[in-house]
Amino acid sequence: MVPTSLSTLPTALAPILDLAGLAVFAASGALAAAKRGQTIVTLSFFALITGVGGGTVRDLMIGAPVFWVNDSRAAAVCLITAMLIWITPERWWQGRALAWFDAVGLAAYAVFGAAKALSYGVPPVPAMVMGVISACAGGIIRDVLAGEPSIIMRPEIYVTAAALAAALHVGLIGLGIPVALAATIAALAGFALRAAAIGWNLSLPAYRQRR
Repeated sequence: MVPTSLSTLPTALAPILDLAGLAVFAASGALAAAKRGQTIVTLSFFALITGVGGGTVRDLMIGAPVFWVNDSRAAAVCLITAMLIWITPERWWQGRALAWFDAVGLAAYAVFGAAKALSYGVPPVPAMVMGVISACAGGIIRDVLAGEPSIIMRPEIYVTAAALAAALHVGLIGLGIPVALAATIAALAGFALRAAAIGWNLSLPAYRQRR
């Protein structure tokens, strides 16, 4: 049974974070198919699998009902997003516009995922991991299906931003910070790190083999 509310997020904020993350991730999936000249069916599939992939893995791991199976809004948001990508000019999606939207979704979904894990009694450290999985697993599935290098195999700061948002939210809750403030601070911190990475092309140092 789903908890009446997420214990670490205000009821009004949780659906907003959830749907915001879904929309931007679905857009990235649909664009991956659009750039390869695929059909509306393929765009819809990529949008759905990218949008709900992370949340599905999270729910299965924490023993929660898979969210989009019980809430028609989730699939609807993904499919509507795919349709919007399909009918709009390609020039609208060029440049870094989508990357900035994705940064918002990444931070929001990392916080939401960690909060949902905590609400199901998951301990703090695994809850942080669930936040990262919520934010990143859909993109990993998208890249595998599209035949691109996975986001976790790139040095750019992406997963790290999700980890910061999830860990900070869990940590602030542990310190007794009010839930709305904790969620806001954590999401802004994750977004700021990802935004810095986009703006200044920041990346983590790669492993160097010793000779």
